[in-house]
Amino acid sequence: MSDPLERIAAALERLAPARPVPTDWLAHPAYVWTGTGARAVDPLEAPALALIKGVDAQKAAVAENVLRLASGAAAHDMLLWGSRGMGKSAMIRAAVRAAQEAYPGGIALIQASPDESLTLLLGELRKTDRRFLILLDDLGFDAGDAGSARRLRSWLEGGVEARPTNVRLAVTSNRRAIVERHMAEQDDPINPRDVVDDRLALADRFGLSLGFHACSQDDYLAIIHGYAAHYGLSFAEDDALTWSRQRGGRSGRVAWQYVNELAGRAGRNL
Repeated sequence: MSDPLERIAAALERLAPARPVPTDWLAHPAYVWTGTGARAVDPLEAPALALIKGVDAQKAAVAENVLRLASGAAAHDMLLWGSRGMGKSAMIRAAVRAAQEAYPGGIALIQASPDESLTLLLGELRKTDRRFLILLDDLGFDAGDAGSARRLRSWLEGGVEARPTNVRLAVTSNRRAIVERHMAEQDDPINPRDVVDDRLALADRFGLSLGFHACSQDDYLAIIHGYAAHYGLSFAEDDALTWSRQRGGRSGRVAWQYVNELAGRAGRNL
């Protein structure tokens, strides 16, 4: 190109970032929100609901709520809180996959982070004729992170940028209140109850709040029995209990790790 203006225009085009490809929100079962766009996930990897043991009441409530959302009926935002490794996020994925089988194309799962870009995501989903469940996994705010907690409260209800009617939030957290709390709050002479109530105000905005507690020995073994029967693996209960003691506790995650070990010993892949 001999024209300097043409050379300058070509150079600017090379320097300019490519325009992001618009997301097809109807085409895939799941997405990961990156902050500026979405990455499609296909297929949605999740265990069958029948394989999730030891948390039957929680499983029934989550599955029913997600099924309602997929059908277009009223549904709750969900907070799943409690012990680590008890299958909170796996249950969300399993419930969405089951709802997709019941209502093909009716719902998609989106994993995201609770930063300011979530407002952009909600704006895109508001214009889409499909139901969505946004998963905010392993969430926990430090005591000083009041801004993030306020944004989440606004998205749940009450704010001008609250999530649209075709979207619900599912949050997993190790803490019931989500926001970090300290014993000093109980001893603050200046309105101590107000401080505690403000911490709990975020959790109170979820229509469905479900606690997950540490496995009993029977529940731990029941989880392993369920997986072992499904995959055609045999095991000794004493060996399974030794495995949990070596890892310092019992949980659904530890049970799955033991099942993975059984498959490896048998020369099989799961």
